[in-house]
Amino acid sequence: MTTSQMLAALAVPLFGLFVATAEDAVAVELNGAWATSADQCDKVFTREDGKLTFTDMSDVYGGGFIVDGNQLIGKFARCKVKARKDNGPNVNLVASCATDIMLSSVQFSLKELDADSIARLFPGMEDMEIRYHRCSPK
Repeated sequence: MTTSQMLAALAVPLFGLFVATAEDAVAVELNGAWATSADQCDKVFTREDGKLTFTDMSDVYGGGFIVDGNQLIGKFARCKVKARKDNGPNVNLVASCATDIMLSSVQFSLKELDADSIARLFPGMEDMEIRYHRCSPK
């Protein structure tokens, strides 16, 4: 077997390994409505004219947020994601956020716990996190 044949024979399995690895590296899916308790989804979110929104008393039940593409929507703020970096189950976001009275840049660090659960992490405060659960659409 010539050197070029041996290299070709080695390249095929390695190329297959590279393709499988690239396909396995899927970004964390954040789109949807997220509440601090899966049991409270109906008390946090509602649909008005076909659009998902917050109930009047959503913050009493733990609150949550909605991710729609590069938009993060809270009851009192709207953010546009400016940068996103996925690192396995971890997602770091930098967003430009606006409330009724101010604009700010906010960094979010999230960790996927499973397909329908994430935790917001607070760098520098290792024991602090807020868990969110994906709400099923109504």
